Amino acid sequence: MSAFWSAWVSVIALAVILGCTWLLFATRKSEKYKESTEEKVGHEFDGIEEYDNPLPKWWFQMFLATVVFGLGYLVLYPGLGNFQGLLGWSSHGQWEEEMQHAEEVYQPVFAKYAALSIEELQDPANETGLRMGQRMFANNCSVCHGSAGTGAYGFPNLTDSDWLYGGDPATIKESITNGRQGAMPAWGAVLGEDGVRDVTAYVLTLSGADNVDSQAAERGQSQFQALCAACHGADGKGMHALGAPNLTDSTWLYGGSFEQIAHTIRNGRNGVMPAHQNLLSEDKIHLITAYVYSLSQK
Repeated sequence: MSAFWSAWVSVIALAVILGCTWLLFATRKSEKYKESTEEKVGHEFDGIEEYDNPLPKWWFQMFLATVVFGLGYLVLYPGLGNFQGLLGWSSHGQWEEEMQHAEEVYQPVFAKYAALSIEELQDPANETGLRMGQRMFANNCSVCHGSAGTGAYGFPNLTDSDWLYGGDPATIKESITNGRQGAMPAWGAVLGEDGVRDVTAYVLTLSGADNVDSQAAERGQSQFQALCAACHGADGKGMHALGAPNLTDSTWLYGGSFEQIAHTIRNGRNGVMPAHQNLLSEDKIHLITAYVYSLSQK
């Protein structure tokens, strides 16, 4: 928190504390409020009237104790112009201390598994390392890929053998470390609606779909070769170097129905896999890679 906002919060907190203190003493010193009174609050509930008595002394003293506590807190912790407080505490500083402690405790454990290859970590004897990778996967990757790594609409399934950029250990680690930026251009303006539907029909034939308009597929083939083969290959089997998916199998990232494929061709797609090199250490990425690799080896 910047010095301005720290001062702003401190001033508001101090104003509230002093205002409450003034209110307590102002009402306590009033002639109207004594230890007891015959005056009533002026309303009645089922024949019961309430006396307008002041706070009991013990209750009043408890309020004063909270005032003292609040002032002490502002002095010891960030506040009252001394933004680190007399104790020199800050939430960021506490976080850094906890991270440093965790680093000292767990770094030897991570280093032990970092010395092993991804393939060696698949050995049942190193199951503990895979479980560590699984927990880190759950914390960092499951929000997109699912807790079991089975993916979702627009997010790849990591448990099968279909990989956009390749499923070997080195490529998986590269994807996690540096991220991926996938881009499928929109061809609607180039092809027109009839052309989009023709190419869609041809793409469906590549995966062996039934009930496809053969004439539309024949027209779409030439357009596919002119516009799509550069990335997906002339045979439609994709290209790992570009992250272009294989169109000849039954795995579809955004759905394999006619309308879903047509939507992809018409409007394009943009997929982003965030880079984790600035979020996780190399040792942690190594264990996550080992876990992700294990998902497709079962």
